[in-house]
Amino acid sequence: MKNKLVFATNNIHKIEEVSSILNDKIELLSLKDIHCNVDIPETANTFEGNALLKAEYIYDNYQLNCFGDDSGLEIEALNNEPGVYSARYAGEDKNSLANMQKVLSVMEGEKNRKAQFRTVISLILNGKKYFFEGTIKGEIITKERGESGFGYDPIFVPEGYNKTFAELGNEVKNKISHRAQAVDKLCKFILSLEK
Repeated sequence: MKNKLVFATNNIHKIEEVSSILNDKIELLSLKDIHCNVDIPETANTFEGNALLKAEYIYDNYQLNCFGDDSGLEIEALNNEPGVYSARYAGEDKNSLANMQKVLSVMEGEKNRKAQFRTVISLILNGKKYFFEGTIKGEIITKERGESGFGYDPIFVPEGYNKTFAELGNEVKNKISHRAQAVDKLCKFILSLEK
């Protein structure tokens, strides 16, 4: 019988991405699959803290092995802002366009455009906690470019590329992104336990 693992999210794209990497060796469940309709609060001030809050909520309330993730954009010239507030940088309504406009406005005239996307995954397996991290460095450009992706993708150009995440498209982004790196580490760890 396949082991089951809950991903503390209802984001179907994230579920599909991780499922494809796990290659059907483990059954991945969403919050919806376990009938969890709670919007788990992200009240920590670090990615690690928020990822752990999600995982602990599921483990404590459902006694299921699970993992949660948190990620965001860190801009060097802004002391790593927006960071954990990436989704709500311009307000609680989590408006991606407004968030992007705020970054472009705050960064106007700034010479140092260095930035990175970072993801942290917190896994709770049989009561033990593990963390996995992925980072992709790049820079913030001065105006949006590209149609695909979400969030800050149209203003972020990853190192080694001359196109934004939004121009590169999901196929390329999902191979090189911060989330892809963290998920890859998580999956390798889980699959190593299966042997």
